[in-house]
Amino acid sequence: MVGLIPRHSKPGRALPGCFANREILEYSTPMTSLAPYQDARAQFFRDWFERGASYESYLATGTPEQLARWRAYEAQLTPDTEQLERLRGFRRQMNVLVLSGIWCGDCMRQGPMLRLIEQTAPAFTVRWLDNKANPELQNELRINGAEKVPVVVTLSEDFFELSRFGDRHLSVYRRKAATEFGTACDPGIVGPSAEELRQELEEWIAHFERPQLMLRLAPLLRKRYAD
Repeated sequence: MVGLIPRHSKPGRALPGCFANREILEYSTPMTSLAPYQDARAQFFRDWFERGASYESYLATGTPEQLARWRAYEAQLTPDTEQLERLRGFRRQMNVLVLSGIWCGDCMRQGPMLRLIEQTAPAFTVRWLDNKANPELQNELRINGAEKVPVVVTLSEDFFELSRFGDRHLSVYRRKAATEFGTACDPGIVGPSAEELRQELEEWIAHFERPQLMLRLAPLLRKRYAD
């Protein structure tokens, strides 16, 4: 298997022509071998990742009303110093593929959290895909048999899968379980409190901290970067 080593730079290189609003990672010299490490789905996820859009390009596909709700959640996020320092300590590249619905309240609330993490962590790149426009990927990423959004797949720089998550963190499910029955997507009409947003942001940071530490300790990468 042949891998590619990404250059840890932001933003990615802009594509020409009709893809001018899209970005991709730049890659340098191909590795000769990853043996004995392998992931049969690595090329699958690489292909989908490279089709994805940046956060701003993805938001540009929504209506003005949808965009306003995403922006409103962006303005409510207030990470503390310890959270920011943890994110700035992310040294291993993580490629994050997000299947999202721009109309969905859960995505409107959590998407800005992923944006904040991407803006803060030095080796963290997110690409967004719409679930309705990509039924093949939606089918691949079913949760409990259902078509859920958001679904977040965390990948290494070699596009090895590290984790797959959907669609709400534990704190949100606890609130939902305490107040309602059913599985309908929350439209976000009644927004969470500042403390609830803070707790959910912490859950996202912890969610990515685990694979980051996995990568920091991985023998393949420690040998590659001599650390």
